[in-house]
Amino acid sequence: MTAPLPETIRTSHARVACDGSGPGVPAALGHPRVFLQIDEHGYVDCGYCDRRFILIGGPADGADQSQLPDHPAGASI
Repeated sequence: MTAPLPETIRTSHARVACDGSGPGVPAALGHPRVFLQIDEHGYVDCGYCDRRFILIGGPADGADQSQLPDHPAGASI
């Protein structure tokens, strides 16, 4: 049995913010807000919650996400 993939969000912006909140997860139960930069790979993973942000039209858009390695990026609060 394989673990489910983390949440994936497609975005048109190369710089994104993540605080772990979302449907069913209020911000108070998330994590500190971090800013992530999507690089030439076309995606970045949040180091706190593993949420993956994919740049629309980038190299990872439409790819099999289970085949892409974890790609955390430097973040700042």
